[in-house]
Amino acid sequence: MLQLQTIREDKDAIVTALKKRNVDADAMLNGVLQLDEKRRSIQTELDSTLAESNKLSKEIGMLFKSGKASEANALKAKTTALKEASKKLGDDLNTTAEELQNLLYQIPNVPHESVPAGSSEEDNEEIFKEGDIPTLAEGALPHWELAKKHDIIDFELGVKITGAGFPVYKGKGARLQRALISYFLDKNTEAGYTEIQVPHLVNEASGYGTGQLPDKEGQMYHVQADDLYLIPTAEVPVTNIFRNEIVKEEDFPITYTGYTPCFRREAGSYGAHVRGLNRLHQFDKVEIVRVEHPKNSYAALDGMVAHVKNILRELKLPFRILRLCGGDLGFTAALTYDFEVFSTAQDRWLEISSVSNFETYQANRLKLRFKDENGKNQLAHTLNGSSLALPRVLAGILENYQTADGIQIPEVLVPYCGFDRI
Repeated sequence: MLQLQTIREDKDAIVTALKKRNVDADAMLNGVLQLDEKRRSIQTELDSTLAESNKLSKEIGMLFKSGKASEANALKAKTTALKEASKKLGDDLNTTAEELQNLLYQIPNVPHESVPAGSSEEDNEEIFKEGDIPTLAEGALPHWELAKKHDIIDFELGVKITGAGFPVYKGKGARLQRALISYFLDKNTEAGYTEIQVPHLVNEASGYGTGQLPDKEGQMYHVQADDLYLIPTAEVPVTNIFRNEIVKEEDFPITYTGYTPCFRREAGSYGAHVRGLNRLHQFDKVEIVRVEHPKNSYAALDGMVAHVKNILRELKLPFRILRLCGGDLGFTAALTYDFEVFSTAQDRWLEISSVSNFETYQANRLKLRFKDENGKNQLAHTLNGSSLALPRVLAGILENYQTADGIQIPEVLVPYCGFDRI
């Protein structure tokens, strides 16, 4: 969430910046400032009341020691009133602080200056494109038909077991899935990321820490009996490792990678564009997460983009990179680059990675800090990216590598698969 001090000092600049998101934040920010002023006023009054109460308590003690019980008893009535007043002030302070926090949760991150204005994905800016789109033979099939033809993914069986959006991978399909996970993890660890395995369920505090709550509450699976949430991405548990932590400046950069299944309700998703692997309720993803010194975070973001580029080059998939416009930018991100691969059989681009810098937005929620050279606590910057999300990468491989004799396996994956053709 945004920092109160920044809102106090640069409210007008924040209002202007959030217009790139098509958000009129003026009323919300005024509400924040009013609640902040009320909170500080109550805090001042409470501090004064407690100080007066403590002063009288000492006087009462001295009067009792001096044998002046009647005078002491007379003051005790006043301390009782002060204690009642302080309790009410404390309750008012907690209520006001909660109202302030809830309002801050509703304000999205300020977009980086490079983010283009726009209202939807149609306004995203293509900044890079690479790879030749293959020419497929007549009768080329989309991946869901290829999966059925070669018996490698069973969508109907997933419906039987669970419901739509929960496919069953079979035989070489399962092995290819496992190969992609291992390949992505190896590429990430070779680049210096430490592999980590994390829980697939998180508590409410973790959801608030990285900004999935309250913004994406409707998209998350909630286990109500235990008040836990199935993770929508490894970003949530990995980043929350650092919740309420003060890291050492010399430890930067902190880099992790992890594989997890991801769970998303994807409410309202339907139609031909979500067929097959295009949009699932459960899918596999390998994530990279970085905690950075603020002065280095954008260089780190560029490095993450270059890293994902290299993976897609090795897979020899045609891809492009988009800088997301304000209207398509995620709630918590300051700047996001989306990677898309071209699905030749579907004749459309498929998003397979988002790489984002959140600056201090998540760190402020997480209370993730470091001590600077002056010994003062400062908020770190957090970043994350898909490296990569499997379903649409797999869809791109199946469709773009199909031949009359079957589906070739990208050369870089053959050692992981143990076969070169499906």
